Amino acid sequence: MDCFHCRRTAVGVCKFCGRGICENHLQAKPFILALHDIGGQTQALVVDDALFCGTCHPRPHPVPLPELDT
Repeated sequence: MDCFHCRRTAVGVCKFCGRGICENHLQAKPFILALHDIGGQTQALVVDDALFCGTCHPRPHPVPLPELDT
């Protein structure tokens, strides 16, 4: 796989969009692995340094999917 930015050999994949990234272009960003309801309070299990390409724009808030609640 090649780097999305410069076409060098990728050393990792962006956790948010799947683009390949080389060591010169990789960045880190927190990633939520799971959400848990513990005693009526939502808590998140987070990885602090997930690989991030710097190009994609993960949404800062959850997207409602009411059609799945049927």
